[in-house]
Amino acid sequence: MATPGTLASCYVPLTTHDLQALGERFGIDYRFPEASERSQLAPCVAQGRVVDVEIDPALRVTHSDLNVLHAYASKSQRSVPWFLSVILEGCIHVGLGRQSFQLQAGDAFSAHFNEQTGLEVFQPAPQRLRILNVSVLSCADLISCPPISLPPPAAAAPVLHTWHVPPLLHQSIEAALASNWPVERQRLLWQGLALQLLAHGLPTTSLESSESKAGHAPPGLSHRDYQRLERLRKQLEHSPSQEYQLAQLARDAAMSPSSLRDKFQRCYGCSIFDYLRRCRLTQAQVYLRKGYSVQQTAHACGYRHASNFATAFKRAFGIAPHELLNRH
Repeated sequence: MATPGTLASCYVPLTTHDLQALGERFGIDYRFPEASERSQLAPCVAQGRVVDVEIDPALRVTHSDLNVLHAYASKSQRSVPWFLSVILEGCIHVGLGRQSFQLQAGDAFSAHFNEQTGLEVFQPAPQRLRILNVSVLSCADLISCPPISLPPPAAAAPVLHTWHVPPLLHQSIEAALASNWPVERQRLLWQGLALQLLAHGLPTTSLESSESKAGHAPPGLSHRDYQRLERLRKQLEHSPSQEYQLAQLARDAAMSPSSLRDKFQRCYGCSIFDYLRRCRLTQAQVYLRKGYSVQQTAHACGYRHASNFATAFKRAFGIAPHELLNRH
């Protein structure tokens, strides 16, 4: 989350105590799965750089460039109208209520949450993690933006919306991070980028779901191809435990295997089998929280060997499946 100041940049060795202090200040509960006792909460969790730009009292941009040394998790305990996050490098797991997603470079999410249903983010380790966050702290005071239909925080249900950053916008973000302009010019630069991110990342007034997007093909894809890809994506999401072969998926989508690979990547920003793996691991969390054993969960989610499942789960979430099982 953001730190105070109009334009602040600092190099930070972050210990568990540092994060807990930040958490008390900004209403975030930090957890450290590698430390089983509070007495062990001392190691340096991450090292790197944090840049915070206050555009106006209701809008700010924060860029973090960290070497994550130990996995950590956070859960927001305050209401935020809108929070957008772009993953520039590395990977995270984000969850809100019953929704959860694993995101990697090029992915982004937009969230609206409150005290009752906080946003949960997990950062695996070790990794280099670069993230750009846009925080809308007050819809009423958002003087920098043109009128946008945003739900008031007290009335709207929590929302977690994932999306993919257009390549040109991604390049613009990287160029802005590499710039060395004076403070006022940087603020104007980030104001423009924040507005673009809000334009791309905010759901529609109906808080769009994947269902509401049907029929709107991304640039470069025909409406028919998009419909076929959506049917395939929903099949993977609803039945991730099945065995899938690229050749059969291509026949089902009436495409060649190479065309299916290219169009799925272009449409959703990841490969077919990366998406399938995300669906399986997200489903695995549900089973583990219900009390399924690691072996049962692995088989239920389409893994033949529990060891392969445990490795994939730890790589994705930074925590072994038995550790999550023991929490519930």
